Amino acid sequence: MNLRVKTATRNPVPHRAETKPGFYCASLVAFAGLIVLLSILPGRAAGPATVTYSQNFPGSDPEQYSITVQSHGRGHYECTAKISADSDDRESYQTEFNFSDATRARIFDLAAQSNYFSGKIDSGKRKLAFTGAKKLSYKDGLHESEAAFNYSSVPAVQQLTILFQGVAATLEYGRRLAYFHRYQKLALDDELKKMEDQARGGALIELQAVKPVLQEIYDDGSVMNVVRARALRIMEIGDSVTAGASH
Repeated sequence: MNLRVKTATRNPVPHRAETKPGFYCASLVAFAGLIVLLSILPGRAAGPATVTYSQNFPGSDPEQYSITVQSHGRGHYECTAKISADSDDRESYQTEFNFSDATRARIFDLAAQSNYFSGKIDSGKRKLAFTGAKKLSYKDGLHESEAAFNYSSVPAVQQLTILFQGVAATLEYGRRLAYFHRYQKLALDDELKKMEDQARGGALIELQAVKPVLQEIYDDGSVMNVVRARALRIMEIGDSVTAGASH
C-alpha cells in the first residue's frame, strides 16, 4: 500500500522589495548636504555687519587710510603715510583695536540714518574745495552697499565723516608715537604735547585704542619723566571719556 503524505500548504509570505544599499547612501548624502546648507545660510545672515570709511587725499599725511568697524566692536585701521614729518619715506601701517560700545553704536545708528549708503550722498557741488576722495560702505550677510563723495550735505554722513576722521587722528598719533619711542625718543615730548592739547579739545576720538603705546611710554624708565607724565595724563583723559560715555 502506498501512503501519500500531504504537505500542509502554508500561506505565502508577502515579498518585500529589497532596498539597495546605494539608495541609503544617496539619501544620507542628500540629507547631509541639506544640513550643511541650512547651517551656512543662517551663519551668513548672523555674521557681523561692517561699516568702512576710507579717504584718499594725495599730499596729506596720511595720504590714504581706511577704518573698518564690525557690529561687535572690533576695529581695523590701515594707512599709507610718512614715517615721520622729517622724512619723505612712507610706510604701510595697520593695527586692530576695539571700539567703545558708545562709538560703535553711534556709527551703526548713523549708517542706518544714511540708508546704509545705498544712494547718492555726494552734494554734487562742483565749486567746493577738494578735501579727499571719501567712501563709506556697509556690508552684512545679506547685502552690501557703498557711496563715494567729496562733501555730503546729509547730516548723518557729515557726522560719520567727522567721527572717523577723529578716530584716524588718534590712531595716527599712536603710529607716530610707536615710531618715536623706538627710534627718536627726544621727539616724544613735542608729539605728546600736541596730542594732549587735541585730546583736551575733544578732537581725538577713541583714545583707548592707543592706550597700549601710551602705557609702554609711561612704563619706560629711560624716557624723561615729563614725557611719561604727559602720557599718563592722556590715558586718564581717555579713561574719563570712556567712563562718561558708559553712564
